[in-house]
Amino acid sequence: MLLRRNTFSLRVSRRRQSGMALVEVLVAVLVLALGMLGAAAIQLNALKYTDSARMTSQASFIAYDMLDRIRANAGADYAWGRTERAPPSTSTASVRDLDLHDFEANIMGFAGKEAKGAVAVSGDEVTISISWEDARSAGSLGAREAFTLTSRIANGQGRLQ
Repeated sequence: MLLRRNTFSLRVSRRRQSGMALVEVLVAVLVLALGMLGAAAIQLNALKYTDSARMTSQASFIAYDMLDRIRANAGADYAWGRTERAPPSTSTASVRDLDLHDFEANIMGFAGKEAKGAVAVSGDEVTISISWEDARSAGSLGAREAFTLTSRIANGQGRLQ
């Protein structure tokens, strides 16, 4: 018995499989577009959180700088509130006044005029607080972020009180 190939069925199947239909192309483009939108949303969130982390790092540097200044001049009273303006930087200003002026200038330089700073001294414990407006990462206007550093310092004789 001779087996003969069915050439008709091969020709029909080739015609059906010769290319993609317009619907398949549209579905592929839709899936690709959704993937690209997802990637863009992830990238925007990454930028937002990177900026927030940069601000927190900068606040940390400023707070540790102020803590080092307080330790270097342990005999002075560095208590300073958020509502007060720092003492002016004049030629007759004390080291404490210059340090507080620099502290305020550093805070305003990194976060603008809405940023606030405070130094609280209680015995041998110093708490330095910095807060700033961070509406971008919080997603709402008026949202504030804060960094607080608490440490013990030595008194004027070089030992803890």
